[in-house]
Amino acid sequence: MKKISRRELAALVPAVAIAQTAPAAEKPVLASKCYIYEDLAVKRNANGNEQRAVFDGVTHGKFPVELHMTKLEAGMAPHAPHHHVHEEALMLRHGILDVTIEGKTTQVTAGSVVVVHSNEEHGWKNPGPGRAEYFVIALGKES
Repeated sequence: MKKISRRELAALVPAVAIAQTAPAAEKPVLASKCYIYEDLAVKRNANGNEQRAVFDGVTHGKFPVELHMTKLEAGMAPHAPHHHVHEEALMLRHGILDVTIEGKTTQVTAGSVVVVHSNEEHGWKNPGPGRAEYFVIALGKES
């Protein structure tokens, strides 16, 4: 085993520090392509809700963007109200949603669009009577 001099060790310390603090692997650059609905994998939960992940990557300019689609049964919410660093846009395809942003609830109908800013507490619930189907686009970094 080779002995390391103090000079060599001093040169290695910054490299080791950088390696330990390096960011997680970057998301892939999104390709120009068509995402066929029937080809998207379906994830079902115990409540009968369905989610299809469409993409999760960065634009050619390295801006993070993620898109998923959800079918939400009557009376259900996808999760408890929450907040996060990225912004979101929700587009309601079918049904009705009660959307709460920063404590204010608005009922939105098919064709409506919702925008939620970074770090605002938000959530939604399907009041029924039928299933709601919507798209969510997450814009920006997750943290």
